[in-house]
Amino acid sequence: MNISVELTFSPLQDDFEEHIINFIKKLRASGLTVRENPLSTQVYGNYDAVMKVLQSEIKTSFELMDRGLLYMKLVKSDRSLYEPHF
Repeated sequence: MNISVELTFSPLQDDFEEHIINFIKKLRASGLTVRENPLSTQVYGNYDAVMKVLQSEIKTSFELMDRGLLYMKLVKSDRSLYEPHF
């Protein structure tokens, strides 16, 4: 089963940029389809593969910061090729 995940990662501390950049670089290196925009990062792929990577990388990122917030939306389908029709 393929899924699409939208992530908005917000370390709640002054040195937030480094944490976000490192998190995105690890997602890119995972082999999953990753797309970014100024507001969020999207990850696409097989449910088990995506969740395995997210579980590991979210835990690692949280361990490296004092406080953080992660919004995550899951869709049961691969929306990586979506283009608006209007």
